[in-house]
Amino acid sequence: MRKADIAETICETAGVQKTDSMELVEKVLDIIKSMLQKGEVVKIAGFGNFVVRSKGERKGRNPRTGEEIAITPRRVVTFRPSQLLKKYVNT
Repeated sequence: MRKADIAETICETAGVQKTDSMELVEKVLDIIKSMLQKGEVVKIAGFGNFVVRSKGERKGRNPRTGEEIAITPRRVVTFRPSQLLKKYVNT
């Protein structure tokens, strides 16, 4: 599913114009991105949590040459689904 598909579904179910629904989707995603950029946890009740984790520097290996390389520290986003979402998906 793409952003356009989400906007189309909102358009059909909520009875709003497609441009308005696309703006709504963009604004919601922008808010989520800005909160994650600040390092905050985004909790959506009944859906799940988006959490930013920090990964330290570690050693990796180039699979082609076998040469060891250093993987730089970085931040990654993880998603943990809620129990309700897990139950819904598994029924």
